[in-house]
Amino acid sequence: MRVHKNLMGIALATTAMSFSLAGGALANDDVQGLISDSKNWAIQTGDYANTRYSKLNKITKDNVKNLQVAWTFSTGVLRGHEGGPLIVGDVMYVHAPFPNTVYALDLNNDGKILWRYEPKQDPNVIPIMCCDTVNRGVAYGDGKIFLYQADTTLVALDAKTGKVAWSVKNAEVIDGSKGESGTSAPMVVKDKVIVGISGGEFGVRGSLTAYNIADGKQAWRAWSMGSDKETLIDPEKTTHLGKPVGADSGTNTWEGDQWKIGGGTTWGWYSYDPKLNLIYYGTGNPSTWNPSQRPGDNRWSMTIMARDADTGMAKWLYQMTPHDEWDYDGVNEMILADGIEIEGKPRDVLVHFDRNGFAYTMDRATGELLVAKKYDPAVNWATEVDMDKDSKTYGRPKVVDKYSTQVQGEDVNTTGICPAALGTKDQQPAAYSPKTKLFYVPTNHVCMDYEPYKVNYTAGQPYVGATLSMYPAPNSHGGMGNFIAWDAAKGEIVWSKPEQFSVWSGALATDGDVVFYGTLEGYLKAVDKDGKELYKFKTPSGIIGNVTTYEHKGKQYVAVLSGVGGWAGIGLAAGLLAPENATAWHGAVDQGRAQGDEAAVIGTAGLGAVGGYAALADYTTLGGQLTVFTVPE
Repeated sequence: MRVHKNLMGIALATTAMSFSLAGGALANDDVQGLISDSKNWAIQTGDYANTRYSKLNKITKDNVKNLQVAWTFSTGVLRGHEGGPLIVGDVMYVHAPFPNTVYALDLNNDGKILWRYEPKQDPNVIPIMCCDTVNRGVAYGDGKIFLYQADTTLVALDAKTGKVAWSVKNAEVIDGSKGESGTSAPMVVKDKVIVGISGGEFGVRGSLTAYNIADGKQAWRAWSMGSDKETLIDPEKTTHLGKPVGADSGTNTWEGDQWKIGGGTTWGWYSYDPKLNLIYYGTGNPSTWNPSQRPGDNRWSMTIMARDADTGMAKWLYQMTPHDEWDYDGVNEMILADGIEIEGKPRDVLVHFDRNGFAYTMDRATGELLVAKKYDPAVNWATEVDMDKDSKTYGRPKVVDKYSTQVQGEDVNTTGICPAALGTKDQQPAAYSPKTKLFYVPTNHVCMDYEPYKVNYTAGQPYVGATLSMYPAPNSHGGMGNFIAWDAAKGEIVWSKPEQFSVWSGALATDGDVVFYGTLEGYLKAVDKDGKELYKFKTPSGIIGNVTTYEHKGKQYVAVLSGVGGWAGIGLAAGLLAPENATAWHGAVDQGRAQGDEAAVIGTAGLGAVGGYAALADYTTLGGQLTVFTVPE
């Protein structure tokens, strides 16, 4: 690894950052203090509750129409740009997809580069990154910037200089030979930094790991499946829908040793409740995508987990999609909202918009399931979630046989399943406004055909076992996305704004009564609390990054990364619209299975997304740019 150093003698002009902490235990206080000052954007999710809400209000529903570009910055990388910049005091930290370059920019000096860090990584990591070479951003704490590289190396960089303080290998190997990769944003909690793992499509067994921020030593690791000791589950004290999970819950719903390659990876977002000292996150799909090869509920894939931040011990779990048959990863963010009135009683809740098309409202202290409703009316794979506490199937979805890939069987193309595997929402985070008590959700309005087939497991090789095609949901007039407002107490859509393509960016809600999001064509859009469009501006490339805001020298700014890619944009990002590239992709993934003529080969490449989003190439192209907006004086 190497560090490029520019202007190392310049002192960062900021009083908000504290580089002289007495010890790691104070790091959380430091981060919490920075978060509480809305001038900063000191954590990828805006706050520990994942609300993506800012108290800044100088940009309002009345003046947002006057937004102009203040400045731009190129990352120098042409792949999918997820996540967003951090703003800590007078310094902005910008990240890029592989090779995961990090830049520190001086906001007092026209965004001058204070330092850059470009890790050296084995390029063999690139082909094992399922759905583009994305990275969801860096974290700050204890005077350090934490970068989680594609090869799963977690690096602590001195925030003033960019020098490496320590680094640690999170996966078993970092050369891609086991299929492990890193795409998630770390989260600093108290004296620890939390990271997950990617690679469910390669049979990687998921885990969440905490490292001491002072020296990088592992504090705890909680596996998604395995023995009670490995999963950090107490058979008597850890509950699922209010009942103890019992012994061996992480292995006894798997056949034999399949849990060892069980998936359940943890590449989404993490939240934290300081009062309860609980970390919340979701686990991904079980491996393989062929459900006939892994009978049972496949616990604890597809699960919301609440764990003690100090020890990693699980307090409660909830499996949303037992025996997943559709690749409905459960990794989407957990949003923590206080005082949501349900049945006349205010509750402190966790709200989760799952890939499976259901939005869940839960008591975040106990894991009680309060609401579970579809947030896209097109969802058809299940009729509802059983909410009868006296039922044997309480909390389980009521699956429709017509859309069950298990019931229809291996080598059968089950058609018309809604949503598609990329879900009613993928990892693109929603926002919550405590002013309106509404959640603002970027969604996909996409369905699929799904044909599972038998595959063999080889370490480091794709372990998928399904061919997919994707297309707009019926009666949607070709639109593939909606930006919606959601009432989590009632489980109802308040309003829905259609978009031509899936809304793949993270949302932002502000005290100025403006909600922002980006589109795959590249537009930054602003709407009011009723969904009325107030402003739009087309950036150089499609937006899959998350909109952020900050204040500097008395002015409020809005910032977003553009650079089309991710799963929806993989056709453009990886060049899979070209027949020869699509053929090569299938050759690497399908274990010799024939995929038909040229149109079929292209259409089903990228796990089905290439054909579904082929028209995106008519509206945008590759890019890698940060665009910063403000209202001129």
